[in-house]
Amino acid sequence: MRSLTEQDVRTSFVNCSKGEAKRLPVPRDLGERAWDELDFLGWRDPGAPDRSYMVTERRGQPVGVALRFPSARHGFLHRSTCSLCLTTHPGGGVSLMPARKAGAAGREGNSVGVYMCTDLACSLYVRGRKVPESGMRIEESLTTEEQIARTVSNLSAFVDNLHA
Repeated sequence: MRSLTEQDVRTSFVNCSKGEAKRLPVPRDLGERAWDELDFLGWRDPGAPDRSYMVTERRGQPVGVALRFPSARHGFLHRSTCSLCLTTHPGGGVSLMPARKAGAAGREGNSVGVYMCTDLACSLYVRGRKVPESGMRIEESLTTEEQIARTVSNLSAFVDNLHA
């Protein structure tokens, strides 16, 4: 992913108003991120525990998505798999993150959800830079590059559903 400025981030959101995008908290360490190791920029809202955000690239342009994060999580005894990077986590390590659809459909209350790593660190798990709480990822026959391509494809499909 190419590096982004705060302005790039704020103007990229497709499923919230310009005013909402202007007010949302943007990470202050954008200049320090390892952009070449990210498939998307993801962060939680420190002032609103039920909100998360991600920005990815689609067709060479940044696309931001405001996500909801369920505040009450249940079922901590099971394992779940992220639908983006296919990392398996115990307990609350994977969460359903719904996002309001873009345009008129979103204004009417329609949304699309994705099960993803609660910590939004999919890019790091795929590259082996972060280990899930369970201590391991399922070994795959795909190369790291193929796993990255699959993660990007799954992310793209989710973003495309926001416009459908």
